Amino acid sequence: MTWHVLTGEFPPQPGGVSDYTRQLARGLVEAGDRVEVWAPPCGKRGKREKRQTRQNHQKHQPGDSHSDGAERADSGSPGIPGSPGSPGSPGIIVHRLPDQFGLKSLLPLTRALNRFPAPRRLLVQYVPQAFGWKGANLPFCLWLRLRRRDSIWVMFHEVMFRAEGDRRVRRLALAAVNRLMATLVAGAAERAFVSIPGWGSMLEPLLRHGASVTWLPVPSAIPVLEDPAATAGIRTRYAAGHPLVGHFRTYGAAVGALLEQTLEALAVMSDCHVLLLGDRSDVICRALTSAHPSLAGRLFGTGHLTAGDVSHHVAACDLMLQPYPDGISSRRTSAMVALSHGRTIVTTAGWLTESLWAGAGAAVLVPVDPHALAAAAAAMLFDVSRREAIGRRAAALYDARFHVRHSVSAFRSLNAG
Repeated sequence: MTWHVLTGEFPPQPGGVSDYTRQLARGLVEAGDRVEVWAPPCGKRGKREKRQTRQNHQKHQPGDSHSDGAERADSGSPGIPGSPGSPGSPGIIVHRLPDQFGLKSLLPLTRALNRFPAPRRLLVQYVPQAFGWKGANLPFCLWLRLRRRDSIWVMFHEVMFRAEGDRRVRRLALAAVNRLMATLVAGAAERAFVSIPGWGSMLEPLLRHGASVTWLPVPSAIPVLEDPAATAGIRTRYAAGHPLVGHFRTYGAAVGALLEQTLEALAVMSDCHVLLLGDRSDVICRALTSAHPSLAGRLFGTGHLTAGDVSHHVAACDLMLQPYPDGISSRRTSAMVALSHGRTIVTTAGWLTESLWAGAGAAVLVPVDPHALAAAAAAMLFDVSRREAIGRRAAALYDARFHVRHSVSAFRSLNAG
């Protein structure tokens, strides 16, 4: 079976969708399939458009928009669609397009795909902002709709931007264009997949007759690496005999404000130290200690870490504090990292939180309130036995529900059916 994976980002380009696509491609190849990845170019243009994508993502939709530890080796030959570049993993062929699925890419992409026998299986990793044009790439969506000889499956990591009371003309226009884009893509999809059940109700009215929606959670992009010596060294450096609370990589405006208020309250309730992990964590640490001198000497930021170093630092923490204004959900890859490492997560329940979280006992759920978050974290630091039990349930839940093998199995079984 050959899968043609169309994605707005693929390593070495950073991003949660980039990490997910690589994991999925590797899993499909290991299961015996062939994977052809079609992605935008690396280099200056890709970086500029990636910055715009991240800015749009932070403004428009909840979620974890970038990752640490992405593989940095280049792959693919820019501007030569249809020509295999250096594979990111054995069996994966990466094609770099001339631009971000714009007009320069669609004609050569059509010609390249048409060289493969029909019907072709196209697996689209859809995020509206990831395909350029400032989140308004209608030509690409129309192109998908016109690929009638292909079997098109779409993984909706996000569906559309919704203005939600924002009456500014630009936001209203973007919301309208995003809805039209989603309508075109959903109408082209033989099968649709969503990263959280909450997207399903938004998507179902847009699907063509007979199409179905399947929930496929997004796994962690960080491998679990056990190294007791490395973990002990990190605790010595940052904890200095105090409990150590970690936070991984959600430093956007909405989460950042909630995190700041929570840490200020936690500093009063506990003598813990706090370790911020991932890109920009060092910058955030300096800003917070400047605004709140009481955090000086207790708050640390690592800056960028490799995937292995992320694993060691997460393992060194007693618990992970991961507040989300819309609630924890299965698309939050930062939460998946904590789960996979068996760390207790103190987090928030919100409108995107799935029902499984309340029943699994694998996380501590509180309302979206900084004092409630701080109080729950402080209580867990004093209750070691409960914290360890929740950590064990967290690792078991991840293995049973979120590991990438479940997505690979789902795609292959649906294809066989």
